[in-house]
Amino acid sequence: MKQGIKTIQNLYEELERQREVRQDLIADTRSLNVSSTNGVSMLTVATDNDVLSYSIGDVAHRQLADRLNIPYKYYERMRLEYPHLLDQNINGWLMKNPEKRMLRTLDGKLRAFLSDRYRRLDNLELVDHVLPVLAQMKGCEIASCDITETHLYIKVINKTMKTEIVPGDVVQAGFVISNSEIGLGALKVEPLIYRLVCKNGMISKDLAHKKYHTGRQVEDTDNAYELYSDATLAADDKAYFMKVQDIVSAAVDEAKFNLTVDKLRSAMRIETGENPVQTVEMLGDRYVLNKLERASVLRHFIMGNDFSHYGLVNAVTRSSQDIPDYNRATELERLGGTLLDEGVEAVKKRNIILLPKAA
Repeated sequence: MKQGIKTIQNLYEELERQREVRQDLIADTRSLNVSSTNGVSMLTVATDNDVLSYSIGDVAHRQLADRLNIPYKYYERMRLEYPHLLDQNINGWLMKNPEKRMLRTLDGKLRAFLSDRYRRLDNLELVDHVLPVLAQMKGCEIASCDITETHLYIKVINKTMKTEIVPGDVVQAGFVISNSEIGLGALKVEPLIYRLVCKNGMISKDLAHKKYHTGRQVEDTDNAYELYSDATLAADDKAYFMKVQDIVSAAVDEAKFNLTVDKLRSAMRIETGENPVQTVEMLGDRYVLNKLERASVLRHFIMGNDFSHYGLVNAVTRSSQDIPDYNRATELERLGGTLLDEGVEAVKKRNIILLPKAA
């Protein structure tokens, strides 16, 4: 499992810091203006009393392009080669099609350009609600946690719920809590299988619980203004996070754990072919793995000396530990779960050959 750079205490301190310096605004797009200087795009926001200015982050650039229906490849070309033309495009469309948008800012940067119906499910509130639940769960411990520019992750294992896939190959149950404050995904609680022999984590996306960031529309006004949590939203959020607490409390589910264990045992009997290099290349083409990721998967596939589907799943999840980016590493842990499910489905459709059971 990919290890984050933060302990839970470091994580909490960073979330508290972000709470102090972040700023969320609701703005009519006619009050916005973009200008570029020396390769940096700046957004200014006119309020009743002030003009605020923020650099535009990469995610916000993508969201602007998507909302204004500017093809992102062309958007990036303008951004790199003709920034003044990009400014004209953005400002022109912001004026021509006015609407209310939520602007999420942090440390002087526009990190998200979102709908005014976007529901803020902030990381600090999430952690405040789930940590007491985790503390009461027998045998549970936080194995890894981190906060990136786009996501919060808390990965938990339960040492009391474990079994052997084969003698000596022990796996434990667990789950991953993740959230994006900037519109890049729902709040999720996903089952996790933790393999002790190589400390791999495999995430089962299909068994996940999700809570989406959709809420009521904010009040109508022509002016940009800072957004706070009103009493109604605070009450809604309390009820919402109580549901999240219930989901977390039930996240280590023995039936789901046993179901995944059965899939892992079945995967040991699924062939991947006679050529591991070709197997990994096909995998990389299908799931768009870069050269370094392919090399890492192939290395662990060969070193594991297990060319079954189970060995391939383990090679993918093991390679996540070699990936510097925590977001991408987590995606490879999810890919392991996807591959496992695909292998089992292929068996059901009788499209592959089963190896004999071990004696």
